[in-house]
Amino acid sequence: MQIQKKKRKNFTLSFSFLKITCQRKHHVWRNEDVYLRDNPIKMFLFLDEKEKFEPTVFRDTLVQGLNEAGDDLEAVAKFLDSTGSRLDYRRYADTLFDILVAGSMLAPGGTRIDDGDKTKMTNHCVFSANEDHETIRNYAQVFNKLIRRYKYLEKAFEDEMKKLLLFLKAFSETEQTKLAMLSGILLGNGTLPASILTSLFTDSLVKEGIAASFAVKLFKAWMAEKDANSVTSSLRKANLDKRLLELFPVNRQSVDHFAKYFTDAGLKELSDFLRVQQSLGTRKELQKELQERLSQECPIKEVVLYVKEEMKRNDLPETAVIGLLWTCIMNAVEWNKKEELVAEQALKHLKQYAPLLAVFSSQGQSELALLQKVQEYCYDNIHFMKAFQKIVVLFYKADVLSEEAILKWYKEAHVAKGKSVFLDQMKKFVEWLQNAEEESESEE
Repeated sequence: MQIQKKKRKNFTLSFSFLKITCQRKHHVWRNEDVYLRDNPIKMFLFLDEKEKFEPTVFRDTLVQGLNEAGDDLEAVAKFLDSTGSRLDYRRYADTLFDILVAGSMLAPGGTRIDDGDKTKMTNHCVFSANEDHETIRNYAQVFNKLIRRYKYLEKAFEDEMKKLLLFLKAFSETEQTKLAMLSGILLGNGTLPASILTSLFTDSLVKEGIAASFAVKLFKAWMAEKDANSVTSSLRKANLDKRLLELFPVNRQSVDHFAKYFTDAGLKELSDFLRVQQSLGTRKELQKELQERLSQECPIKEVVLYVKEEMKRNDLPETAVIGLLWTCIMNAVEWNKKEELVAEQALKHLKQYAPLLAVFSSQGQSELALLQKVQEYCYDNIHFMKAFQKIVVLFYKADVLSEEAILKWYKEAHVAKGKSVFLDQMKKFVEWLQNAEEESESEE
């Protein structure tokens, strides 16, 4: 009697020595599968291919292997290494990483798909591990080995971590902590890029305080692996250095709030880093505005008033402002390319702005900062090499620089750039200053 066959989806398994077309429904074998059943080798090949292309079978195989390996992470790493040739890691990378982190496949939003069936879950995962740095670091090594072995998983793992960070609300506090530690360790050893942190800027995570709390734990783990300079460098490369305030709701996005929150959490290095970054941003804006005002030839009094207001509002030191003023003043002119003419042009231009510089060089440190800026500028712009001494003398006569500052610069506070050339230029003037000082003392 011939069995009637319904139309069902076909799939083809190809081998160098075998091509089998079979039909399957709900794992019940039909008459055309008898050949497979009675031929163990062909059956093994069929099941092997079946594991590759079915997500539930992929999950079951992975869970079983992890349960058999247990808490032996070396055994886990070996299992994942060898199983990659049998399971399709490329196709089911999200399932692979879901299970390694959470012990189960995750639905959109982060809930466990198999929460009601413990046979489809494993307790041998990051979320079930002990909440200590060393244990989580050992789990991080499992991910490192897996991704080194299967390089194509690198991008998939990055996407997975971004996704898991979006799902933070679905995880318990201890699970969030372990994920933060894992992320920080993997950021520290270079397995993950800092760009994954963009997921933390999601509104819902920020409003509920999850983003900031998670970030603190992550940065602590990261700094346990690398120093603060390495962390801040990675943040700059990912263009996240200017976005750290976004970890907090809009009404709390202030440098003071960030600094207190992170300092209280033991991360003063990050607080200091943010203050510096904000200050740099402020200085860039100030420089841009100053450049505009100088190009419009605004009265010196107006410029002084504006700069003083900005200094007070942004808590800027005079040493930083004097350097900005020098840069803006020198950028305001198109300089002559002939060395014999540029000195005269520079002196005429700087004489005009000497009163402005004098206002913001009222402290010894500010004077030294200006001298160093002038030295660096003359060295970096070769046409100004012979103009250095003339500029310093001009500033001395205009009460921008004091003799104390000039002598200190000459003896110990000069920078390395063009040192011998500029010290030689200044030798006679410095001798004159010293003699004048001695004469003044003898008269007293």
